[in-house]
Amino acid sequence: MKNLKDLTRPNIWSLAPYSSARNEYSGHIARVFLDANENPYNNPYNRYPDPLQQEVKERISQIKHVPTECIFLGNGSDEAIDLVYRCFCEPKKDNVVAIEPTYGMYRVCADINDVEYRTVLLDENFQVRAESLLDACDENTKAIWICSPNNPTGNRINREEIIKVIENFQGLVVVDEAYIDFSQEESMTKHLPACPNLIVLQTLSKAWGSAAIRCGMAFAGKDIIDIYNKVKYPYNLNYLTQKQALERLNNTFEVEQWVKLLLQERRQLMEAFSLLPICRKVYPTDANFFLAEMDDAQKTYDYLVGKGVIVRNRTRITLCHNCLRITVGTKDENSELLSALRTME
Repeated sequence: MKNLKDLTRPNIWSLAPYSSARNEYSGHIARVFLDANENPYNNPYNRYPDPLQQEVKERISQIKHVPTECIFLGNGSDEAIDLVYRCFCEPKKDNVVAIEPTYGMYRVCADINDVEYRTVLLDENFQVRAESLLDACDENTKAIWICSPNNPTGNRINREEIIKVIENFQGLVVVDEAYIDFSQEESMTKHLPACPNLIVLQTLSKAWGSAAIRCGMAFAGKDIIDIYNKVKYPYNLNYLTQKQALERLNNTFEVEQWVKLLLQERRQLMEAFSLLPICRKVYPTDANFFLAEMDDAQKTYDYLVGKGVIVRNRTRITLCHNCLRITVGTKDENSELLSALRTME
């Protein structure tokens, strides 16, 4: 990869980050806090949270086998996505490359940050060749986005092609693994020591059942994480989020059981969907959702809304014409969905 200084926006590289009160006494034991203009009453909510979420990172490190200094925690994965642009992409000059279709926030953040967003169309199997992604790059391409398992298609992207991209691209490669817990493939985090240009995104929103607390994870080399921490808001993860994240991370057995149940339900729901007369095709998936091509996706979506059952209509998304994206729910929720579809005229 290029030197990290050359990849980073010059103003960010030279930025003197905000120094929070809680950072300045780091390394010392403190009992009396008179440094941050806090109200001394209503403990613990009166105190600013740990700006670097050290206790949460230590638990994540144990689970993910990544050093704490290589972990960034954000307000959902969306913060970690946005920081790629804010830290590394010069507005009106730089560009990024992404597979298409994929998670929409990559493009939204590019538009917000005034960065050109280039797309490479997936093939009929929702796969992409490394050469196609690399051919779309030029000297101003700072990052390549690969969501695997991909949203909305559900499939994982060929691992060999991802490795080729990492090995041959001079910029950053961001692999978004929001749905990795539902896949049989190992996380790309094991490649971090050998791949200084790799950023891996994960989240507590999906398998960990904690979408409401907004806790996203980015794993990368220490130098990249240091730049993230320089730019992020000082207390970007509040006390309640850190507390709930720790509670969930300390109960991995329950999460494993949830994943097991969801994979069983996924298989049964996909089999049932494939038998529906109004369903043309059910696509393979490695996530907690699947894509289904319908005779008329809009009509089916409207009908289900009328029944109080909400799925995602993806028919306007590239390569997803007449497709619905179905999230796997509980057995009862899945049964209600199927019952509604079986009575559709």
